[in-house]
Amino acid sequence: MLRVFLPLFILSIMAHFGLDITHEFSWVGSPAAMISLGIATVVEAVAYLLPFVDNLMDTIAVPLATMAGTLLMAGSLMDLEPVMKWGLAIIAGGGTAGAIKGAAATGRASSTLVSGGIMNPFLSFLGTLFSGIITMLTIYSPIIGVILAVGCLLFLFTLIRKFKKMIFSQNTSNENVARL
Repeated sequence: MLRVFLPLFILSIMAHFGLDITHEFSWVGSPAAMISLGIATVVEAVAYLLPFVDNLMDTIAVPLATMAGTLLMAGSLMDLEPVMKWGLAIIAGGGTAGAIKGAAATGRASSTLVSGGIMNPFLSFLGTLFSGIITMLTIYSPIIGVILAVGCLLFLFTLIRKFKKMIFSQNTSNENVARL
């Protein structure tokens, strides 16, 4: 659900147009960063719309999303001691992003198994939409963003559990039919 480049692209646009970010991340508001992150965001979004390519992207994106979440959080935390800022960035930003991306990757793999990849573009579109919303909420109100991210994570785990039950119940039904 969480994209790697979209949160950084949104931060770049917002920094370019006046959002206060820490000095060490001022580069993210430069035109070059905004263009590069914009291109990377479009390429990533298109790749996630292609069934089976999206599963490959998930393999690569889980660790990258964790790093991007850490950078996004660190860039938006102002006036904190470095130990506190980076501790919060790693735990709240990177940890949440990694957990959500990992759950989304598992959900996408389950969707691929159940639908043969047909549902994946729809799920990818929703993932991009929610990623943008969560990013903007987190930048403006970290507490609301974290609550929404945890809610999405719980929703994904519930969805994954339902997919697994559906797959196992189909396998059991098929085995019972084969025994007859």
